[in-house]
Order: sequence, then C-alpha cells, then structure tokens
Amino acid sequence: LKLGEKGAIPQRDNETYAIAPHIPCGLVTPELLRRIADTAEKFNAQAIKITGATRIAIVGLREQDIDSAWDALNLDKGAAVGLCVRSIRTCPGNTYCKLGKQDALKLGMRLDKIYHGMQSPGKFKMAVSGCHLSCSESWVRDVGLIGHKEGWTLVIGGNVGANPRIAQECASGLDDDEVLSAIERVIGYYKENAKKGERLGKMIDRVGIDGFKQELTNIGR
Repeated sequence: LKLGEKGAIPQRDNETYAIAPHIPCGLVTPELLRRIADTAEKFNAQAIKITGATRIAIVGLREQDIDSAWDALNLDKGAAVGLCVRSIRTCPGNTYCKLGKQDALKLGMRLDKIYHGMQSPGKFKMAVSGCHLSCSESWVRDVGLIGHKEGWTLVIGGNVGANPRIAQECASGLDDDEVLSAIERVIGYYKENAKKGERLGKMIDRVGIDGFKQELTNIGR
C-alpha cells in the first residue's frame, strides 16, 4: 500500500510521519489511552497531539515503523485527508452536560458509523451540538446540528479556513430519525450537483440553498 493508504501523514521534515487513529466522537477509555501512549513510546514518537477533529495523532514516526505502529494500536485509521467525510465532532450533549437539550453523543455516534470516511465531492465535516451554545462549532461545519428542546436544527454549508463561512439553517424541529433522513438527502443532492473539490458552502454560494430545502420537504414537523 502507498503511505497515504496506510494513514501516514508526511511531516515538515519530509522524513517522518504522523498517524491518527479513528476515535469516534472523541470518546476514549483508559485502556485506549494506554495503548496509544505505549505505541508512541515503543516507536520513539516525537509528539502526541490531540487534533482539531478530536483524534490523538502520534507524530514523528519513521517510515519503517508505520505498519508495526498500526498493528500495535489495533485501531481503524482516521480519515484525516482526502475528499471524504473527515470527522463528526460532538459535545457531551445531555448525556453529561446540564445545558444539553438533545443527546449529541448518541446521534454523533450514529452519524460516525454511517459517514466516517465516505467519499464526497469535497472535504466534508460534521458537528453535533446538544444546545444552542454550539460547543462543537456546528455553525462552521458542512453539516451541523444544534439541539433545542423541540428537536434538532440542521444547518449546512459552514466551514473555517482561509475564507470562513457561517452555515445556513435548512430545517428545524427534527427528531433523530428525521435528522438522519435529512442529512442523507442533503449529501445526496450535494453529490449530484457539486463540482469536484467543491465544499458544500461553495456549492450553496453557486446554486443557492433552495434546492436543498426542497429535498427536505415533508421532513420534520
């Protein structure tokens, strides 16, 4: 396999690599943390870095150690690069946070299982926030969910980067199953109409949001 297919990310020195195992919604266990620490120590990693996608990257590995490091971790590779669904971020939601209105962790895990690593026209990120404070930064993700007492609000087309874009509301008052149906339709419309490499927000700027809203007709209350 090529290094990219092994989940190896070249570093600044052009000699070493980082690997970033997939950690759904950033939930870890003591055993998983020990495994990551032991692997980093065994292969003399230069650093261990918590990433913006709530992964834990092992940085500064030698090329000859990459396969052995993955074997030691026994974890799936994170979709850290490429034209795909890179990550699904969540806040603690009402599982742990007293401000949470909806179960962000439960829904985030469902989305991660369906979409993580899925190929798409452009880079694609999701976030699920259990209340209007949007701690998972749902307003600057391609697909964002924001929990309210009456259900989920779906916002689409946000991103950070050199040209940040705030997402636009697409639907509201959705329950978990309605959210899954709505996201499936949004992504389907995006795949059918986007240019290669075009982020969802760029497509909305080009064609408007009405087509997406039409796709969601009859979803929600």
